[in-house]
Amino acid sequence: MNWNKIVECVPNFSEGRDLEKIDRIVAPFRVRSGVKLLDYSNDEDHNRLVVTLIGEPEALRDAVIEAIGVAVELIDLNHHRGQHPRMGAVDVVPFIPIKNVTMDEAVSLSREIGEKVAGLYHLPVFFYEKSATAPHRENLAAVRKGEFEGMAEKMKLPEWHPDYGPAGCHPTAGVVAIGARMPLVAYNINLSTDNLEIATKIAKNIRHINGGLRYVKAMGVELKERNITQVSINMTDYTRTALYRAFELVRIEARRYGVTILGSEIVGLVPMEALIDTASYYLGLENFSMRQVLESRIME
Repeated sequence: MNWNKIVECVPNFSEGRDLEKIDRIVAPFRVRSGVKLLDYSNDEDHNRLVVTLIGEPEALRDAVIEAIGVAVELIDLNHHRGQHPRMGAVDVVPFIPIKNVTMDEAVSLSREIGEKVAGLYHLPVFFYEKSATAPHRENLAAVRKGEFEGMAEKMKLPEWHPDYGPAGCHPTAGVVAIGARMPLVAYNINLSTDNLEIATKIAKNIRHINGGLRYVKAMGVELKERNITQVSINMTDYTRTALYRAFELVRIEARRYGVTILGSEIVGLVPMEALIDTASYYLGLENFSMRQVLESRIME
């Protein structure tokens, strides 16, 4: 893989149960030159598919546009139910600069793709994070508020007209958020309770918007098949707020309700540094650095 420029993309699709549909959505990422499919994972409780891929900007652009078209064709949000909030068949499409790509270039790529999918699929597009066209659109949660069911009314407000595409919500595919951002770690912590109210209170207390940890977004989620709940977390900058801090704060907050942590999971891929940092903390390593990691030195 001798690519001069590399961009990562982590599109989230609102389908986590139908394996045939999942396979068709992922197919454009499997065969295209200049694109490498790194990982994809579906969650039946969330009813969501998270794909991780890297590629050269132009090849990645074409693959993502094709996959969005497949998802718009296959997914009808009128019949979609899941624990994760969603506003679109293709809910969010973030681009992350990896090698020889600036954030400004990632923003330009996201906007080019947004313009194309709006025209091709008659899909309203909102730009978020670094690509946002107004400050109130930077936060994905603010853009997604109201979800698919409330988006038609929301879009009637002047401040929520889409950046590209029709002024009204797509009847089956909703809307899509596209943007450029820093690497994010999707990290979930499972709790020994089926009480969603407790999970939601814990999530509220640890997230930055409510006075919790900086670079942490969180919500409570019910996992009905396992009869437990989960604090679902987005770590928006793991270099400034480490995973172990979120884990320990959830543990502390859970004690208030007599609840314990059953385990945790990472959705998709995670930078090695994020795991090494956490391992270093729990092992009490002194003066440890990434240069002592064998795999890191091999890849230099």
